[in-house]
Order: sequence, then structure tokens, then C-alpha cells
Amino acid sequence: MTMTQNSSESVPAPGRRTRVGVIAGGLGAYWPQFPGLLPQLRRSADRVAQRMRDLDCEVVDVGFISDAEEGAAAADKLRVAGCDLIVAFLTTYMTATMLVPVAQRSGAPVLLLNLQPTEVMDHATFDTGQWLAYCGACPLPETVNAFRRCGIETRSISGYLEEPAAWAKIERWVKAAGVAGALRHGRHGLLGHLYPGMLDVATDLTSVPAQLGGHIEVLEIDDVRVRAEQVKEAEIDARVALAREVFTLDPSVAEEDLRWGAQVSVALDRLVDDFSLDSLAYYHRGLGGEMHERVAAGFILGASLLTARGVPAVGEYELRTSLAMLVLDRLGAGGSFTEFQALDFRAGVVEMGHDGPAHLGISQGRPTLRGLGVYHGKRGYGVSVELDVRHGPVTLLGLGQERDGRFRFVVAEGEVVDGPHLAIGNTTSRVDFGCHPGEWTDAWSVSGVGHHWALGTGHRAAELKAVADLIGLPTVLVDPRRDR
Repeated sequence: MTMTQNSSESVPAPGRRTRVGVIAGGLGAYWPQFPGLLPQLRRSADRVAQRMRDLDCEVVDVGFISDAEEGAAAADKLRVAGCDLIVAFLTTYMTATMLVPVAQRSGAPVLLLNLQPTEVMDHATFDTGQWLAYCGACPLPETVNAFRRCGIETRSISGYLEEPAAWAKIERWVKAAGVAGALRHGRHGLLGHLYPGMLDVATDLTSVPAQLGGHIEVLEIDDVRVRAEQVKEAEIDARVALAREVFTLDPSVAEEDLRWGAQVSVALDRLVDDFSLDSLAYYHRGLGGEMHERVAAGFILGASLLTARGVPAVGEYELRTSLAMLVLDRLGAGGSFTEFQALDFRAGVVEMGHDGPAHLGISQGRPTLRGLGVYHGKRGYGVSVELDVRHGPVTLLGLGQERDGRFRFVVAEGEVVDGPHLAIGNTTSRVDFGCHPGEWTDAWSVSGVGHHWALGTGHRAAELKAVADLIGLPTVLVDPRRDR
């Protein structure tokens, strides 16, 4: 295991490629009337398929359809393919009945493309056949209306074939589809039990596969204890060496605690591999220094290393936040376990972070490993991670849950700035939201977000809104300046 400092792509977790179905079409009645039209439209369709492949996704191209019968046959091919997204290219006018079966049978969200060949027609020289190659906008409202009446959500992009802005939007939807696919196929570990009294953290396990897809693997602290007992000294030595490579070790770190954290780290890797986990949320209280308490207290090093390689691992049994971290990680934003710490009214920033696991790949500098005599509010002692998220634009994502059980994305964009930090073994970032920190804190707190959230790099609100759209969740963007 290796890491590249300050990279949100340190060691990506192995995962499935995003699978995109591509279909293009036009009205077959035109082909005998305008012999040059179909070859031109096919060339455009081939170009779209190639550009889709350039987005590093697996493309299932079912070709060009000219009538409802061909559309139905293509729909069956796409149903079998198991796509994360269907891209339907409206090259010219086509009836809605040609695409409705595609949307109904494929089980995947549909993105409608209206990309005319160039920025503008040559009005002085074009005849009807040449105009029809620019007429992809014509069937767009018809298709969307038919989809809506059939209970099918859709989205569209209009532009021209080589327009950078259009392809930036297409890429956003492809990335969002990949994230939705990661959730739909994900395996998420939930180990131990709820931190006593944290009602907002409690999540009905059925709600995750019902709304996001995926599988929840319920685990016990003994699943780690037994694996920790099987770790060999040479493996501990190697993990300690990795820790010394990745972290600055504070003098407070006791060698015995470091070696125990390394031993538990190896065990956590085996747990993740044995259960094919994409994320892990854990908490175990323990009692009186017994083995289970020691195991739970030794998670932080291993959980941070897992998070840095694309397997978010968080404490306090925070299943929903581990999923939010997974979303940001798959968007390339990292995603670190976060909560409120304090407000700095003089500097106008909100201080936020968390004790315990962090995303090492988005650290502003070399993260610190600090020894703690006590974990505040928790039993046990040992090593903890201290870092500041990379300075610059950041996005917060919380997976809130409403009274009816429905999830929602709660999103905010800000900027991490420099300033003083506590040296207490916590992650801490100073985030400027461009308004009074108390005003922002109130708006965030009443948004429906829970106790914890994920903090990632870059401004990602548009990407997150696309992800939420594909999985059918509402998005709440918190920005008090917009509500004044």
C-alpha cells in the first residue's frame, strides 16, 4: 500500500467501470426522401459514441434506430446490459414511441442529447434534408412529455456536436451515473452498535437498499478481534513502516500504541477484503480495558488508511456519513469525516473536523499521528490522526433523513483557509462560507443534515445534484446569502 500526499486519488479502491448505453435515432420516413441524411446522422452518432468512450466508461452501443420496432429491439439489448445510464442521441426528428420502451425496459436513467452538427446552419445554402440534420430539438419536448406521462424521469443536454460546454455537462452526468452505480452495487459494513443516545445517527438498514441500492453487511467487533489475533509480527512491522512514511509522528505516540494500531489496521484490511466492503461504519464501547475495548480504540490508523484508498471508514456507527464520503470519494473529492468544532467570529470562519479517522489523501500537508491518553467521550486510548483539509474550494455533503424516512442530499460550498488549529489529535479545517459563521451554522443545522457529514475538495454542488437526480433524492443547497 502506498500513498501520494495531497492526492484525492491516492490508492483507488478497485471498482466496476461506469457502464453507459448509447442509442441514436431518427425518423425512417426521411431516408428515402433525403438519401444523404442518414449517412450524415450515422457519422454524428459514431462521433458521440467515440466521445463517450473517451470519458473512461464502458460503452454499450446498440446502434441507430429508425422506427418503434427497432427501438423495442434496442431496449431489450439495453435491459440485458445493466447500464448505469442510457444516452439517447436525437439526431433529427423521431417519435417518442421509439424511445419510451428504452426508458421503460432498461431500468436505467436516460439522458437525452440534442447535439446539432455545428454551431449554426448555413441558411443561404441549406435544403430540407440538410436542415433536418439540425432538427434534434424538435422531438425533445415531445419525448420528455411522453416520458413524464409514463412516469419516467429524464434530463437533457442541448448544444452542438463538438461544443466543450455540452461535453462538460455530459461528463458530469456520466460521473454521477458512476457514483449511483457504486451505491447500487456497493457493500457497506456496519460494525458494532450505535453510540448511546445519538438518535440522528440511527438508520433503518432497509432504507439504504430501498433508496440507494447496495447491501449492508452487519458485523461484530469479534470479526476484527479474531483477524487481529492472526496478524504476524512481520505484517505489523510493515504497517508501522507505512505509518512512519505517511505521517509525522508526534513524540506523544507510544511505540506500543503504534504497533497495536498497525495490527488492527492489518486486520481491518482483511475484514474489508473478506467481506468485499466498499465502506465501513463502526463503534464499540467496551468496558474496563478488555480486549473488545482495545480493538475498538485501535481503529483510527487503519480506518484512515482505508479511507485514503477509497474505502471510507468512520466511527460512531455513522452509516449515512460513510455513504456521503463514498459519494465524494467517487467524484474525486476525497471526503473526510466531519462535524462542528467551534466558530471563529473574529476570522469569520466555521471550524469543523472530527477526532479519529480522516481522508489522508486530501490533507493540506503531511498528516500527524498523535498519541492520546483518552478519546473524548469514548472508551480507550491510543493514536489519532490530525490534519487540515487542503486549502481552497471545498464541498460539504450530508445524507439527511426526514420524518418519512426519505434521504436527502444536504450540500454547501465554501473555502478552507489558513489559521490556528488545536493540536489534540483531531482533523480541523477552517471553512469560510462568505457570510456570518453563526448565520451559516443555523442554516446548516436546520437543513435536515445530521450530526456528521463529509468534507471534500472542490466545488461539487452541480455534480452532487446530478447524483441525487439519478437516484431520486432531493438536494438542499445551504447558502444563507441566497435566501436574503
